[in-house]
Amino acid sequence: MTVQYIDTEVELDQFCQQIANSTWITVDTEFLREKTYYPQLCLIQVANDEHIACIDPLALDDLTPLLDIIYNPEITIVFHAARQDLELFYMLRDDLPSNVFDTQLAATVLGYGDQIGYGNLVQQCINVDLDKAHSRTDWTKRPLDPAQITYAADDVRYLRDVYKLLTQQLAEKNRTHWLEDDFATLTNINTYKPDPDNIWRKVKGFGRLKGVQLAVLKQLAAWREQRAIKSNRPRRWIIKDDVLLDLAKLQPESTDKFSMIRGLENSTVNRYGDTLLAEIKHAKSIPKEQWPVLKKIQALSQQQNAIVDALMALVRKFCDEQSIAPVAVASRKEIERMVSGETDLPILQGWRNEIVGHHLKQFLDGKLSITADTTQLNTKG
Repeated sequence: MTVQYIDTEVELDQFCQQIANSTWITVDTEFLREKTYYPQLCLIQVANDEHIACIDPLALDDLTPLLDIIYNPEITIVFHAARQDLELFYMLRDDLPSNVFDTQLAATVLGYGDQIGYGNLVQQCINVDLDKAHSRTDWTKRPLDPAQITYAADDVRYLRDVYKLLTQQLAEKNRTHWLEDDFATLTNINTYKPDPDNIWRKVKGFGRLKGVQLAVLKQLAAWREQRAIKSNRPRRWIIKDDVLLDLAKLQPESTDKFSMIRGLENSTVNRYGDTLLAEIKHAKSIPKEQWPVLKKIQALSQQQNAIVDALMALVRKFCDEQSIAPVAVASRKEIERMVSGETDLPILQGWRNEIVGHHLKQFLDGKLSITADTTQLNTKG
């Protein structure tokens, strides 16, 4: 099937007319993010049963005809590992497509593995080995050569057959409804909105801080995020995480104290020094009752750890029966939280609860018992 390379509005209009009546289309994007806060959209690949196109957003001022199709709730938009692609579409229209299917999530509930890559899934589903030669391409450079275009088109070409196979398998195993909650999360705009007030929780090592240190970190991280957004630069280019942590720990009150902060460059001090001092001062003035508080995790007793071991054994048993990788259902840390009394957990929601979670709850309530022989674990209840 010939791949169209579209870089004019006339060609885009014609292609969109050709696919407008599709019940589904496969979509992928190529982008660059190494030097920016927001990803730079470089290419959009789209296919249905009859057509494949690589659309050049760098050459087109108006993508409206294509976006109208992607945002049409009557058409299923098929991605693999959709989150980053959807972030790009959220940037374009400040909204998200409502009818999305993610083959990576579908593969998880069908036993292909947790967070399986596209190439691996294509190989398992249709026995095609994809060319990886252009995985490090700089997609901002033009012109793209035919090999690059073929490589990009393959991301939607084979996704068509993968989608058909996975939807068939989901229906056969009565698992289509398992994905409703995950797809709803994917298409929730709050998943993609920048959140400066809570970005401190993504600073590596924040759990080592306490008290006013956390208040300072929250203030500095919010400032850095807002600065990164405004300048469209990676947050690490503004100030690195380890420097933020040291600023929160030491809380310098004058620029000459910045020399104590390892990794804080003179150029950064010259540009942001006074601002950093002001942000630190403001954070320290915040009333104590408004400081962030980390939830203290109570260490489990030996008996509780034994219960966790039993629950993990049940997770493995029920996942094996459904041919699903246990890591896709729950981690040991999540099971520890369950034993500690938490109930707002993924394993107690949706399909994870259906195949495993409710069994674990029965066990903890004394309504499910375990026996074993040398070949298998057995349950009764």
